[in-house]
Amino acid sequence: MHDGGLHGCLLVRDLHTGDELGIDPDAQLPAASLVKVPLALATAERIRRGELDGATMLDVQPGRITTPGPTGRSWFRHPARLAVDDLLYLSTCVSDGTAAYALFGLTPPARVAAVLDDLGIDGLTVRHGMGELSDTPVERFEPAQVHLAHALAVDAGTSGRGHRVPQLDTTCANTGSARAWADLLQALWTPSAIHPVADDRVRGLMAHNVLRHRLAPDFSSDASTWSSKTGTLLNLRHEIGVVEHSDGQSFAVAVLTESLVPAAVHPGAEALMAQVARSLRDHLRQL
Repeated sequence: MHDGGLHGCLLVRDLHTGDELGIDPDAQLPAASLVKVPLALATAERIRRGELDGATMLDVQPGRITTPGPTGRSWFRHPARLAVDDLLYLSTCVSDGTAAYALFGLTPPARVAAVLDDLGIDGLTVRHGMGELSDTPVERFEPAQVHLAHALAVDAGTSGRGHRVPQLDTTCANTGSARAWADLLQALWTPSAIHPVADDRVRGLMAHNVLRHRLAPDFSSDASTWSSKTGTLLNLRHEIGVVEHSDGQSFAVAVLTESLVPAAVHPGAEALMAQVARSLRDHLRQL
């Protein structure tokens, strides 16, 4: 993947046999918006327990985070009243940062981490919410200079995965490895400590993810379904998901990447991620 301008950490796992193939699957990388999956699970679990009411209406103000997401409430210009259930949809399905900001207000990072611990889900670190995630160096540059922020992201890291940008420093950021994300997917798609009500809710949200430019082209077809969540921040381009085939086979796919190219738009990276992940899935499928 280095030849294509990417450092990648991948794991593909057969959810029925446990067979898996990976590339550097235990390396910890910042989670970016992948953290919205643990947030969704914690929110769904708290609704199931009766600690939250999905019908509760919240007043959500515009401009609560510094970097708007590509879609959703992040681009609204005026206050809105939205139910917790609808914020959960916006946060997970369209990766709406403002919706996630509101949900973290109900279930702070430490509480999300505690729910994961209660459910026996290890390897994911949730340290901060959306305000900290979105306050990146992009804000310090004019639009024509965004490449400078990406150059900083590419060049300012250390061999120990520290970084001058806190959101890219694994000692400060929300983090997880490809293996840990695959473990979370396995807990959601196979019997586990997660209650079926919360389980079904999160799986349904991931099935309706609208950001499908990255891995979906290689995993969606008339004979398969692809349920997923992307994560993007500066030079980070991630996606995790489960492909379910009509013949009954199912595979968890976790692809975490750091671009080595200082560019906000890098379609070749998206294509390469999908190509490598699919080749690993294809090999497992033939076993």
